[in-house]
Amino acid sequence: MSTSSAIERAAGRALPLRGQDIDTDRIIPARFLKSITFDGLEKHVFEDDREQTTARGDVHPFDAPAYQGARLLFVQSNFGCGSSREHAPQALKRWGITAVVGESFAEIFFGNSMMIGLPCVGATADDMTKLIAMAESQPATEFVVDLASMSVTGGGLSIPITMPGAIRSALRTGEWDATGLLLANYAEVERVARELPYVTNFA
Repeated sequence: MSTSSAIERAAGRALPLRGQDIDTDRIIPARFLKSITFDGLEKHVFEDDREQTTARGDVHPFDAPAYQGARLLFVQSNFGCGSSREHAPQALKRWGITAVVGESFAEIFFGNSMMIGLPCVGATADDMTKLIAMAESQPATEFVVDLASMSVTGGGLSIPITMPGAIRSALRTGEWDATGLLLANYAEVERVARELPYVTNFA
């Protein structure tokens, strides 16, 4: 297939989000799941958390001016746990996040993220402490998540990252993009469709 969907790296400033076991209901509250599309979900990322933080007189990272336009999200352990809503990674990606770096991820969140080309890569707790501290103290720092070298670099740090080999390969070759695979092989799709007795009026 075309390599236009291949993902080798993600780069940009990072938004640090502290907390263990951040679930999908916090990422995108359930009341925003009514839409039949994902359009506009980015406006409601962490909406309840943000409102509660504002009510306490603090600023949530997703509201902080220093992190507007951030492309990477730094998190801690078991991120994306809870219900298996695909709206959670969709909302993050539509907000502008192009990769998530964390100690660990809930399995379904990880899979849903991969299916939309949002890499989730792992790092040790100690290394995440360093990355989050760097992003907090120097928010203008530019980081690079590199799936070839399997590292996150930025601000003088070079952190090794992990990802299952099959997922890494699918992202780097573009095979994560099921729609792209179909379109790249559409002549074969048409051929098979014409041979199926229950497909009629195939254009």
